[in-house]
Amino acid sequence: MAAPLRREGWSRLRSFFYGQLSGVVEPIAAVIGALLVGLSTEILPYGLAFAAGAMIYVVIEDFVPECHRSGHSDIAVLAALLGFIVMTGLDIALG
Repeated sequence: MAAPLRREGWSRLRSFFYGQLSGVVEPIAAVIGALLVGLSTEILPYGLAFAAGAMIYVVIEDFVPECHRSGHSDIAVLAALLGFIVMTGLDIALG
């Protein structure tokens, strides 16, 4: 969060502050999520799958266009595919 703000010309202190502020919600959401999972362990695999899908979406949605603008779109797409293949292979190998 702080790096893009800094790149847009924000000061180092202001970029750092807003970067830290953007993470404030994470511990709160983690506690709520832990309580919900504690109440129903049956939803844990679905919750983890949703979180993984959300992270993959964010990475591909944000980073691939950025790489495309800088002329590295092929490498970005191949790296995303390779990462997904490795992740899937590890999931299968480690059960």
